[in-house]
Amino acid sequence: MFSNMATSLILTVRPVEDDPRKPRAEGRIITTVAKAKELRPYIEKLITLARRALRHEAAAAQFATRESRNSAGWKAWRESAEWHKWNQAIAPAVTYRRRAFALLRNHDAVSILFKELATRFEHRPGGYTRVLRLATRRLGDGGQQALIEFVGENDRVKVRKPRPAPTVTTGSPMSPPSTSVPDAAPSEAAPDAGTPPT
Repeated sequence: MFSNMATSLILTVRPVEDDPRKPRAEGRIITTVAKAKELRPYIEKLITLARRALRHEAAAAQFATRESRNSAGWKAWRESAEWHKWNQAIAPAVTYRRRAFALLRNHDAVSILFKELATRFEHRPGGYTRVLRLATRRLGDGGQQALIEFVGENDRVKVRKPRPAPTVTTGSPMSPPSTSVPDAAPSEAAPDAGTPPT
């Protein structure tokens, strides 16, 4: 089930134009909250595999050739030591592709995963998807629906206004009272209230 859901989510990144079931928004599907929460780590592990393969493909590119397949130059490269270096460098990337295909079982989804999503999230260390709860419930069983989508497309950037610098004023109502006591003039002691004046 999660393999099919992951394939559906990845295929929405590059929708077919004449498909009658073309998604309204690219890179998102609607499912229940529980399924979306379980699908999220499944998808993120696949994207991590693709990101790791991207590093190995970049390392192997320095040993690759631009000759067309089965040409004389390509055959000479195939017999050279450069091919063996390329083969050793590209082997982990091929392994990652095979692991992803074992989970997805769809060549188009694997191609989108390794070509588009890996380059989109190349410099992002994690958190490739988000789950948003929807207000509408599913017809039939009334299940709580959620939307799972790839981040980076419909993100809202929060802009914080800088706080004004605090101003220091003297004698403000919020300042603490002064602790100094003014000098009082010596005064005569008041007569005791219980004794009549003389």
